[in-house]
Amino acid sequence: MILYGLKNCDTCRKALKALPRAELVDVRADGLPADVLDAALDRFGPALLNTRSTTWRGLSDAEREGSPRDLIAAHPTLMKRPLVVDGGDMHLGWDKATQQALGV
Repeated sequence: MILYGLKNCDTCRKALKALPRAELVDVRADGLPADVLDAALDRFGPALLNTRSTTWRGLSDAEREGSPRDLIAAHPTLMKRPLVVDGGDMHLGWDKATQQALGV
């Protein structure tokens, strides 16, 4: 199980604590692999983009018009966190539904 997020994100820390077998990949330091990004966009679409983030608020209107794929590739911190990949399953965020799906 791989958890894509940020090592300093409180939500990612909670998820990592609840999922002791998960490996954290810090998207700020390591980026998000293109195949994972494409699969996540296919599954979640524009919901993958965190439009409430500080990074989003710092973008110009012209930058915000870009495709979600290009935006997340250029600014990985724009991705909603965490993105949990467990084999063929993907879960976005750390809400009750995600926790229940992962058996937490």
